[in-house]
Amino acid sequence: MILMERPIATTRKVRWNGTDYTITLPNAETGGAIGMFEARVPSGDGPPVHVHRNEDEVIHVIEGEYEFWLDGQTFEAGAGASVFLPRGVPHSFRVVGREAGRTVAVCTPGGFEGFFLEAGEAGLAIPRDLAQLGAMAARYGVVFTGPAPWGSAAA
Repeated sequence: MILMERPIATTRKVRWNGTDYTITLPNAETGGAIGMFEARVPSGDGPPVHVHRNEDEVIHVIEGEYEFWLDGQTFEAGAGASVFLPRGVPHSFRVVGREAGRTVAVCTPGGFEGFFLEAGEAGLAIPRDLAQLGAMAARYGVVFTGPAPWGSAAA
């Protein structure tokens, strides 16, 4: 097998809605096959419930304690855990530990990582700009469906 030498992907960073995102492998560098990004999420934070129409998502927890909500089921995941979030299934997560959490996410196919760049660069925030964010998310095949029905308050 011959491996072709390829440059390392150029990373881009953006802060959106309190979370720091680093796009480590944009879909343009993989022929659209995958997109990969790192997220540093403050304690108590996480996205609203949403559904990906286009991609499956795997989130690998590097640091912190998370609670995931997947189609009505909740479970915890700490450092070293990987969580599969299939397309078409409503999901959310939040950091439940006292410290910020850090994850790496891989989406297949890629493309969703562009949402964070676009939303962050536009300075949009939840809940203030939810209508505009909903329209933007729809272009990426994502639908926000509301807050997660967590059983208890965040730590």
